[in-house]
Order: sequence, then structure tokens, then C-alpha cells
Amino acid sequence: MTDHAAAALSDVRVIEMGQLLAGPFCGQLLGDFGADVIKVEDPGPGDPMRQWGREKPHGLSLWWPVVARNKRSVTANLRDPRGQEIVRELVAQSDVLVENFRPGTLERWGLAPQALWEINPRLVVTRVTGFGQTGPYAGRAGYGSIGEAMGGIRYITGDPDKPPARTGVSLGDSLAATFACVGTLVALHARERTGRGQVVDAAIYESVLALMESMVPEWQIAGYQRERTGAVLPNVSPSNVYPTRDGDAVLIAANQDTVFRRLAAVMGRPALAEDERYATHSARGASMEELDALIAQWTAGIDADDLLERLNDAGVPAGRIYRARDMLEDPHFVAREAIVRLKHATLGEFPVQNVAPKLSATPGSVRHLGPALGEHNEDVYRGLLGMDDERFTTLRDDGVI
Repeated sequence: MTDHAAAALSDVRVIEMGQLLAGPFCGQLLGDFGADVIKVEDPGPGDPMRQWGREKPHGLSLWWPVVARNKRSVTANLRDPRGQEIVRELVAQSDVLVENFRPGTLERWGLAPQALWEINPRLVVTRVTGFGQTGPYAGRAGYGSIGEAMGGIRYITGDPDKPPARTGVSLGDSLAATFACVGTLVALHARERTGRGQVVDAAIYESVLALMESMVPEWQIAGYQRERTGAVLPNVSPSNVYPTRDGDAVLIAANQDTVFRRLAAVMGRPALAEDERYATHSARGASMEELDALIAQWTAGIDADDLLERLNDAGVPAGRIYRARDMLEDPHFVAREAIVRLKHATLGEFPVQNVAPKLSATPGSVRHLGPALGEHNEDVYRGLLGMDDERFTTLRDDGVI
């Protein structure tokens, strides 16, 4: 495990408010690189993520230990003025506040950015919502799935003869959280020049839209509407999943001219690279179905391991489509510690994806899994804020913490 003191954000304290995924994943990313992330949860049920996830051995979520890793958990009823006062005290000693409530919620609680800046003008306020803090849709409830739909990715995902599909993960929430993290780091950098914090306004639909490449100008300028195309991208060929003799499937991506020449050579058909139907990127795109059929005919006569060895030796990008069990067994994943194993008090050895990207001098690390609800109340409230016994006990007995 990496020395925490060497982590890039070890001098940054983050107050994470909000729940589910969009805000908490931003907090996870900051915590991965060493930030002291203090997660503020409702003293009753806590973050619903504690109960989410398909599989629940021992009645425990397998998602919570991942998204809440590297964080400290405290409880506070933010609808109670005394809970709001706790936030103000935390803000006075923090660098970032991350929240993903509906716009106007912080303001109703007396915790608007302007009010918080009176306490700590250097505070960065990172706000993650479905539609952003402004505009006619700002007040709408906005889950990640809605942002995926309006941001464009749902329409172009799936097979052309079926309704729009979704990916099997919470893509919209995670994208918004990632852009929120980028914005937070930019705001922290800008603060070094200005001495002041600012609002980072991350909208889910805009975060999805940011990935849409040239889809918008394609429509306005060329009148072309991208459609669902299944496993391929139009006019990008060859780049598809091909069958093997032993019943497996291998993805081959050889759409660049030089790479296609390598593929043609390893197929034993170098002339394909000179054929006018396949010699250029545009020509291969126009002949995609025909070319895919030629490659599939070749791969279907070779076992997957042999095929991958030939392609890798020839410098042609190729790989299997991995499931979790493949990741756990792959020697490259092991060598780079892409998955690390920590000890969970109830579940035992717990595998979790490691921090990305890797930094050579100030790397991040997974220091611990998600904490129990309110596990750090004593540590933060008595230690950091210096609460005396009477106040701590009263707040606890009244259900404020």
C-alpha cells in the first residue's frame, strides 16, 4: 500500500454531502488520491448505496465498500439547524464541499455557496445534478438514466432493430462525477492564483454530451443522424467481434491503414491491403460487411489462444471480451495490480478495482473499504471540531448525529 503522505491530495479535505452515485463517486475519486473525504450521512438509514446492489451476502451491499472507500463517515440531520451548523464548522476547516441535491436544497438549509464563502472564501463547492444549476430544467429531478437519454448516448446504443439500450453500469452518474472531479481539481488549481473558491456545476446530461464526438455537427452541417449500429461503428472497419474455432470470440481492431496491412499479412492474404476495396480507411468502411465476413471466415478456423498469439505477435490490437472472472485471472491485471484485495470485517477478502490513473511520484491507493454508518463521529466531531462531551451527547441523543 502506498504511503498516504505521498498522495497528491493528502492536504485536501473534502466534505461529501448527497447520496447514491453521482456525488459519492466524485468523492471516491478525490479520496483515491489521498483527500480526506468526510462523508456526511443521514443518521437514520444513511446513504441508500449501503443497501444497493444485486448480490447481498450477509445482507451487505457489495457496492458500498467500493464507492465509499477511503472515506470517513459521520452522521448529521441536515434538516435540523444544529446539523446545518455542523456543516458550517466542517466547511471552516475544509477545501471542497461536494453535493448532489436538487438545486436550491443547500439554499433552503442556509448553506448556499455565498453563505459558505463568508465562513471560508477558499471553499470549492462542487454541485452535481441532472440538468445543472441554471436553465429551465434545473429544478427537475434528474437521474443518470435521464441524462444518458438526453445527452445522446442512449439513442445510439444497441442493435439497430431494437429500442435504445443501456450499458450495464451507471454511466451517466459516473461520467458526471468524473467531470465534477476534473472541475474540482481545476478549481483548486485556480484557487492558488486567486485565493478564492468557486462553484463547479456538473450536469449529468452535459457530461454525457461531452462524449458525443462529432454527432451534433454531423447533423447540423451534413444532415447525418447517427443511429444504433450494434457491435460496430459505421465506416470504421475492421473493428468487430469475430468467432473462433473453440467457440470463443475475439475483438479485432485493425481499422488504421498500417494496422490493416499487418492483419492482412498475418491472415496470409497481404494482397487485401492493396485491393481497392480495402486499401484505405474510407474504402474499408464502405465494404465493412464484406470485409467482416472475410475475417470471420479466417478466425473461425483458429482457436482463440492461437489467434490472439498470432495477432499480438503481428502488432494487431486484439483481445477477449472480459467478464469479472477473466479480470481476476489475467496476468496483466495481476502484474499492474489493477485489482487489489482488502480485508472486510464480515465478507473477508474483498477484491476491488485499483486507483486509475497511476502516478509515478504521487500515486493514489485504496486505503480502506467503505466505513460503517457514523463510524467516525467521535474522530471528526470530538477530534476535528473539538466538540465537548455535553454537546456531542445531546446531539447524539436528539438524533441529530
